[in-house]
Parts: sequence; C-alpha cells; structure tokens
Amino acid sequence: MIGVDTDRAIETLATVALSLHCWQGDDVGGFENVGELSGGIAATGNYPGKARTADELRRDLDKVYSLLPGQHRLNLHAFYAETGGRKVDRNELQPEHFANWLDWAKANQHGLDFNPTCFSHPKAASGFTLASYDEGIRDFWIEHCIASRQIGAHFGRELGNTCVTNIWIPDGYKDSPVDRLKPRELLKDSLDKVFTEKIDPRYNLDAIEGKLFGLGVESYTVGSHEFYLGYAATHQTLLTLDAGHYHPTESIADKISAALLFVPEILLHVSRGVRWDSDHVVILDDALQAIAQELVRGGFLSRVHIGLDYFDASINRVAAWTIGARNTLRALLMALVEPIEQLRTIEQSGDYTQRLALLEELKGLPFGAVWDYHCLKHGVPVGMQYMDEIKAYEQRELSQRS
Repeated sequence: MIGVDTDRAIETLATVALSLHCWQGDDVGGFENVGELSGGIAATGNYPGKARTADELRRDLDKVYSLLPGQHRLNLHAFYAETGGRKVDRNELQPEHFANWLDWAKANQHGLDFNPTCFSHPKAASGFTLASYDEGIRDFWIEHCIASRQIGAHFGRELGNTCVTNIWIPDGYKDSPVDRLKPRELLKDSLDKVFTEKIDPRYNLDAIEGKLFGLGVESYTVGSHEFYLGYAATHQTLLTLDAGHYHPTESIADKISAALLFVPEILLHVSRGVRWDSDHVVILDDALQAIAQELVRGGFLSRVHIGLDYFDASINRVAAWTIGARNTLRALLMALVEPIEQLRTIEQSGDYTQRLALLEELKGLPFGAVWDYHCLKHGVPVGMQYMDEIKAYEQRELSQRS
C-alpha cells in the first residue's frame, strides 16, 4: 500500500546486534564481593533467582539469547572477572581473568564489549576516580582503564569482532562546587594518559560516557555531556549517549545526528528513566521509538553501536532482559517499515500537512504481523509464547537458587 519492502526491512534488522548488559542478571553485583553498590547506582527489589555465579549468569543469558531473533553481543563489566578465588585488584586485571567469558562467546558466536568498573571499590569511596585530587587514586583508575582497553583489544582479536570499551565514571559533587574547572582538567589529563597507546580499531574502539547528574552528584558531574562531546570530537573517540543520563524531559534522539557530524561513531545505552536515571526496563514508548526512528531515518545503523543498560530486581531478571531487548528490536523494525524516502520528499517540498497525515496513518498499519514473521523466520517465540519458556526456565533453574 505504501511501497515498503518488508522483506528488506527484516533483512536489515537481522544485521543489528544488540549488546546485552551482563549486570541485569545479578543486580550489578559482580564477583568481587565488595559489598554495597556505590557511584549513585541502585538496584531495587528482591525477586528470587538472581545469578550467584558466572556459570549461572551465562546460563541465564543463553536463555535470553534463545528468545531473541538475530545474533547478539554481550556487554561485560570488569568486576565480572573470574580470578579463581584469588584477590586481583582492578588495575591488575588481565585477559586471562575473562577466559571463560571469551570461550563462551566463541562457542555461541557472541561479540563482546567491555567496561572498566570505576565504582563499588574502596578507591572510589570519595566519589572521585579519574578526576580525584589524589594523584595515587587517579593513577590507580588510569591503570584500570588502560588494562580494560587491553582486555577489550584481546576480545576483538580473539573473536575477530571489534570490542567497544566504554569508560564511565561517577565523579561529582552533591552540592555546588567552588571550582568546576579543576576536576575537568584532571579528568582530561587522566583520559589523555589512558588513551596514550593507540590500539588497532579493528580490535577495540574507545567510548566515553557523560551524565547530567546522579544520586550523590546532583549538583555537578565532572564528566558532563559537553565535556565528553568536546573530548570525543577532538580525539575522534566514540561518544556514548545513555537514554537515562539527561534531563527527564530530554531525548537523546535529537543528539544523534548532531554528534555524528563531529565524531566517527556513537555508542547508545538504551535505558528508561522514571523521574531520574532509574534504569527501568525498556518499553516500547515514544522515547524508544524516537531513538530507533533517528537511527533508521538518518542511515546511522552502521555508525551506531546499540547496547542495553537497565537493571530491575523486582521482576524476573531473564524476562527483564528479554522484554527490553525485544522492544528495542521492535522499535527498530517499526522504523524500518516507514516509507522514509516518501516522507523525506514530502518534507523537503514543504508539505508539512501531508507529512503529519502520513506519519499518523502509519501508526495504524499492521506492524505486529511483520514482527511475528521476523520471529518465526528466526525460530524464536511469537507473541507471549516467550513468557511460557521463561516461566518454565524459572521453575527448572531460577527457583532452585536460594
């Protein structure tokens, strides 16, 4: 009716690899047993079945991947290292401490992405890491970020699949500071040291992630969006845009085309904030659809890496992963079945009435049938059938965990 090739849309969607976040499965716990979360991070709820070991976490992830059409990735944080019971501080981490993750990724054809973990650690207790006034603290976190880049490059080489290593730090003040400049000068110097060694972009891509505010840093965040946008544009690193890291009424969709004029690629962290950066499970709302539309309408899918970033401990964690991932894929498919060239021609002609009418008409078209067909083609559950599998998995696996 509107000239959209749905088979082509499905083929395009099949090339998109979401990077699922390991921390949904264990409430951002990691395997260091360091105690409570810090850095303004909070996972609320006590739904039974949380992964307690890396093997349990990988089994849960296997179940999630089996419910998603397409081939997808894993986003791994540094404190999910497996050190055989030995104490290995974060600045001493090596690729060998992630050997089991790498073997699992190879066996299942998953790409791996990586993140230094600059929170929930005694040397982050002051609330400052790479921007700390304490040189020893800064050096520790510089060393950790350098080690993380090497681990990411190792993943990229071994898998033949480029790893994106993303740096986020929690540094900031609860109340308004006197000196806003000095911490940013320190952060810039720290990042310069972290990125001194050039790594082949075939193996590792560096990304830096800003934030407006967080718990405990309501008034000033050192690594703001403006800071990292300037740094990424200057040094041609990836810029990370997290859907929860801005003002609650601000959409990251509008930032994508602006940033991609000046940086080579972008990393997206798809999340959902409710009044603050609360990392709720992604739903198929206007904000998610706006992000997907911008990626497709702008032709940006080849320049944007899409990862999920939320954690809800109040519901079944496997379901949380699955619901958010399927919604992200559905939003992309909804954008892919728009008559984009027709819409663009109408807009450029100045006929905004026709543009509005067509956009509204599209909302009533049977998109769901295309999504169901996509799931059928990939041999994954259609509609609510995926919940039947999750409930069976909960009875068989999750309910056995104390």
